[in-house]
Amino acid sequence: MRHLGLLSAGLFGALILASCAKEIDKDAVERALQDVNVIDESNLNSVVLSSSDPNEAVTYFQRSVQQSPDRIDLNRGLAGSLIRAKRYTEAAAAWQRVVDLPEASSDDHVALADALIRNNDWDKAREVLDTVPPTHETFKRYRLEAMIADSEQDWKAADSFYETAVGLTTKPAGVFNNWGYSKLTRGDYTGAERLFGEALRQDPNLFTAKNNLVLSRGAQRNYSLPVITMTQTERAKLLHTMALSAVKQGDVSTGEGLLREAIDTHPQHFDAAARALEALENG
Repeated sequence: MRHLGLLSAGLFGALILASCAKEIDKDAVERALQDVNVIDESNLNSVVLSSSDPNEAVTYFQRSVQQSPDRIDLNRGLAGSLIRAKRYTEAAAAWQRVVDLPEASSDDHVALADALIRNNDWDKAREVLDTVPPTHETFKRYRLEAMIADSEQDWKAADSFYETAVGLTTKPAGVFNNWGYSKLTRGDYTGAERLFGEALRQDPNLFTAKNNLVLSRGAQRNYSLPVITMTQTERAKLLHTMALSAVKQGDVSTGEGLLREAIDTHPQHFDAAARALEALENG
């Protein structure tokens, strides 16, 4: 805002001088006014993208892009708001329009790959990431590389990319959780349990990691809840997850007991657990 004030003051002074000389350069004034508008609009775009309702932001940026189709900042705003609105097919098309613009950066290509993955177009995402120079070493790039390696069951590459991604962020809980889930799908339950535990050390409130930790323990027929921070509702949900894991392992009586404990623990009626218990009791 200080820069905006200085620009406005400078513009005002220029107009005063021009007025005194009776030689106003209309083109120069118009250019200066456009500069002020761009500053104001950039601030507005940032506010709309970060704090508005996602679909309202989509409408705002769609209208803006129609008026200025070659403005890369507006196209980025549209693509980003479509991601927030979970309209992934449209988002992928929007990011494609961004990367087709002359000013497109490597970050834009990574964002396109992200949108393609969200849209379940893994092959195209791989093609897009392959066009990004290896010198573009960012957290988002390596996180996506790890996910694609997982989808291709290239476990060695996945582990390498996850490890690199962890080192490129100050908030690695989500990466540890994804890495743990990768280990879980491979059948490396002890490795998965370790990584989920690391995720919770980084973010004790990450419920997805709590649930996955219970799954990894259940897969090893360890049906005791881990010693982690949890609310009463979370405890009930984790007992429900553990119960289903026990049933899957063939330990039906253990599963029934865990379901009853989940129902008793939940502060309200736990419909999912009640239905599961009823199904077991009815054979």
